[in-house]
Amino acid sequence: MEKELHDAFRKLKQRDVDTFPVKVLSVDKSAGTCKVTDDELEYTDVRLSAVIDGNDKKIYLFPKVGSSVLVSPINEDLKNLYVEAYSEIDGLDLKIEGVHFNIDKDGFLLKKENETLKKLMADLIKAIKAMKFTTNNGPTINLVNIADFIALENRFNQFLKGN
Repeated sequence: MEKELHDAFRKLKQRDVDTFPVKVLSVDKSAGTCKVTDDELEYTDVRLSAVIDGNDKKIYLFPKVGSSVLVSPINEDLKNLYVEAYSEIDGLDLKIEGVHFNIDKDGFLLKKENETLKKLMADLIKAIKAMKFTTNNGPTINLVNIADFIALENRFNQFLKGN
């Protein structure tokens, strides 16, 4: 009798719909969703975050179009799916209060409120390139190693994105 009761409880607990593999057809980064297919059906509005509650405090991993992901239903509802695992990602987006971190093939964005790391670095290099010093013979007029700072500025522009 105990085994029958145990089996009955296990059967009650068993999910009807499990995690399943699909191929990513498209990604909507602004909505935090993607469209996927299992080669028979297309599923739209698949969540990239299990929780979408309207706040800006979340992390998204953006799957690469054409890659495979595992999706799972929320409360066994196939119309309410989220991506659970990724084979390849195209980018990452994290927001916490006024801080925003984004990374993709174009580089990094680190932003706090209205300030970005790229803008801070550009302002620093601009200030360095405009430096003048007073010597015993009067003020200097040219930065001797300006080419070094221009090269450094170009490297930062390739590494960082944003304003």
